[in-house]
Amino acid sequence: MLIETERTPNPATLKFLPGRPVVPGGTRDFPTPESADASPLARDLFALGDVERVFFGEDFITVTKAPGSADWELLKLDVLGLIMDHLASGAPLLMGTEADVATFDDPADAEIVAQIRDLLETRVRPAVANDGGDIVYRGFQKGVVFLHMQGSCAGCPSSTATLKGGIENLLRHYVPEVSEVRAV
Repeated sequence: MLIETERTPNPATLKFLPGRPVVPGGTRDFPTPESADASPLARDLFALGDVERVFFGEDFITVTKAPGSADWELLKLDVLGLIMDHLASGAPLLMGTEADVATFDDPADAEIVAQIRDLLETRVRPAVANDGGDIVYRGFQKGVVFLHMQGSCAGCPSSTATLKGGIENLLRHYVPEVSEVRAV
């Protein structure tokens, strides 16, 4: 099994491409070791000690190393080994299902929220996935769109520029009711 790797805009995060679906039709974020109970692979990656975050995309896995941990050239071999062994074993990637993420929206804004969600799904999420991350819609209130950054986007030095310069400008252009975008 060949697993390719790619750098991401976040220097602490590396993207692993196993050449097969990881979480078809979805994503799963593990921001802490405690959150990894639902995934044997995520638990094993955190057990390396140098891993700070694990993210499963539709066809990729991103791993974020902890500050002060081993150089990626050393850590990459351990991560590749765990991913390869897990995928080759045929063991499930996830145990159970993830609960839906709660959002807060005013029912009167249903049409605006639908436009925002459509733009995020068709224009933003594919571009962010290319960089090894994801953006999850959390709500719209009084002109402000609330988004949650995941994967390589969480903690990335470029995330503020992505939110303000990219996503906020896009949403404000197509949805005049949007005045701001904030990370939660």
